[in-house]
Amino acid sequence: MPLNLEPVQSRFRPTTSYEEAFADELEAIYGRGVHDLPGVVAALNETGVRPADGAEWTEESFTREIARLGARED
Repeated sequence: MPLNLEPVQSRFRPTTSYEEAFADELEAIYGRGVHDLPGVVAALNETGVRPADGAEWTEESFTREIARLGARED
């Protein structure tokens, strides 16, 4: 039986440099044991990764961005 493993099966296009930087920062934040929404947002604001408008992250903008990035693109 052939294996058809695709490391990132949920992607429909190549990731952007912003998406890669955002993912790297989230991975580092989670790696430090920060998992609550206020803590993740505060830690993300300590990085150089900002939302598209360049503002500070808020719980709302972070939640909206995660939903946007997780939405299926057809």
